[in-house]
Amino acid sequence: MAAAGALLLLALLGCPPGPPEAEPPTPEPQAAPEQPEAVPQPEAQLPGPADTTPPAAGAPAERAVRICAGGDVLLGNNLDTLWAARAAARLGYDVPPFPDPDSLLAPLGPLVRDADVVLLNVEGAIGEGPAPRKCRPSSTRCYAFRQPVGSAAALRRLAADAAFVANVANNHAMDAGYPGFAATLSHLGAAGAHLTGADTLATLVATPAGDTVAVLGFSPFLAGPDPRDLSAVRRHVARAFARYGRVVVSMHVGAEGRGAQRTPNQTEIFLGEDRGNSVAIARAAVESGAALVIGHGPHVLRGAEWRGDALVFYSLGNLLTYGPFNMQEPGNIGGIACASIDRAGRLSDVEFRSTYQVPPGLVQIDPAGRGAFLVDSLGRLDFAQTAGTVGTTGVIEQPGR
Repeated sequence: MAAAGALLLLALLGCPPGPPEAEPPTPEPQAAPEQPEAVPQPEAQLPGPADTTPPAAGAPAERAVRICAGGDVLLGNNLDTLWAARAAARLGYDVPPFPDPDSLLAPLGPLVRDADVVLLNVEGAIGEGPAPRKCRPSSTRCYAFRQPVGSAAALRRLAADAAFVANVANNHAMDAGYPGFAATLSHLGAAGAHLTGADTLATLVATPAGDTVAVLGFSPFLAGPDPRDLSAVRRHVARAFARYGRVVVSMHVGAEGRGAQRTPNQTEIFLGEDRGNSVAIARAAVESGAALVIGHGPHVLRGAEWRGDALVFYSLGNLLTYGPFNMQEPGNIGGIACASIDRAGRLSDVEFRSTYQVPPGLVQIDPAGRGAFLVDSLGRLDFAQTAGTVGTTGVIEQPGR
């Protein structure tokens, strides 16, 4: 029965978006416990600042590093499997709670094939066995996510020959408690993933060609450096830029759901939580040297904005969220953002590659380009002078160029 259900699920990849699942997962407001000491991830020690001087005339041009990034990823949830039974009752066929993670990720392969570095937000812990309860039994707005152990290796395999970076600075990384967070880091590390957002140190990623890029992850939750401290954001990003030149920032901030598609230049409060001012955070990162800022957390797409030669995606939405997520538009619309970054931190060949999901979280390429349309239109609404306008082919243009 499960095997037949899995085949039926994969057959859905050719269907239009289906009915909604549960409401978008949002954390239950809880008193924040004392921050633990961050799990250390050593930062490579390089002598002196990075050399960002353009090559001399006649010298061979340096190869730019191609980054492809996506939003939230969840490959099943072993902390609560009741959602699968509810989904099966609505959809009329068996819904396996843990299908093969490689099969879930396979449709994304063509979208990251040209990447040197793949960056995704891992929305939830990774592990198995008992875990402390996060949500009260009577809660209706609290969700706890933990993906099967095999998810770590499957995510790494998605990147193929590219480097894979897992962002763990988000509001679900601690869903299995502090031991579960440590287990998540261990599973991802054992699979060959680079980790960002576990502490304030830049994650130095070397590509197979020998180029490097530094990645920093931020979130206003227990997991990740707090981006609401703008002076700290500037300090961490400036330190990384001085050493490595190419810097990418990942930020898990902002309100959630259908009503959170716009990007306000103000602090966002959601379920009583201060989710930060994503505009102020992104601009602090860019002013300190970040070439590319990748936002996620609202579970919907938001607009993009150029700040000089740097680009900010305020939210890449849900990329692949297999489980109790809302599959009604716009929550089922996502995409992959790709950009090449040269040694001086300049961007080129920027693209947005649209995706969508069908219940219960099966992703596929969207030939209609709905994600690109949303990023373009929302950017024009929120950042009239600086919007990252997206063409029909997904190419993102810079104002005045």
